[in-house]
Amino acid sequence: MAGGALDTVVFDIGNVLIDWNPRYLYRKMFDTEKEMETFVSDVDVMGWHLEQDRGRSLEEGTEALISRHPEYAAEIEAFYGRWEEMFGGEIEGAVRVLGELRALGYPLYALTNYSSETFPLAREQYGFLRWFDEIVVSGEEGFVKPDREIYDLLVERTGLDPARSAFVDDKEENVRTAEGLGFTGVVFRDGAELREEMIRLGLLSSDAAGETGEANG
Repeated sequence: MAGGALDTVVFDIGNVLIDWNPRYLYRKMFDTEKEMETFVSDVDVMGWHLEQDRGRSLEEGTEALISRHPEYAAEIEAFYGRWEEMFGGEIEGAVRVLGELRALGYPLYALTNYSSETFPLAREQYGFLRWFDEIVVSGEEGFVKPDREIYDLLVERTGLDPARSAFVDDKEENVRTAEGLGFTGVVFRDGAELREEMIRLGLLSSDAAGETGEANG
């Protein structure tokens, strides 16, 4: 590639390093899967949540959605009121890869769609987030992936060269935007496949043991 070998990796956080799904909570609140999926679809939970990731306050967002769907007031209030119940823990294989890259001394950055009000909880719970040299949080900046502006902000703030950087995200549209800016895109599916991709890109060795100690240390 024109920029030479890759020497930097940018990670998404949600559903790459941390397992997050509102259905973990809502399966407890609805009698059937069909009722739950009807709620998720009719209310457009994910589209609504993205606006909090863009910077809208949790209180304002919650009030706005309840005003449109008062029949689901309890479920909407639970979204942030029972936020911690939407998590399945760290994605161990991906965190292990992150640790391997860290041990080799690569610059590591994160670009995440996350509310500025909830991200401090993640920082507190997941020690491996301290491994990053910089984390750009959408809710603190007013842009969300795949808005180009937040990628430009990452580049400006860190000084990284996209032509020498891999970009890992579980959403194809986010990866496509990164590729359009010169990053080498990696669509995340699971930890084993991620490690194979890091090997293919020359960032990891196939004979590395991958033992980096406790992920949350």
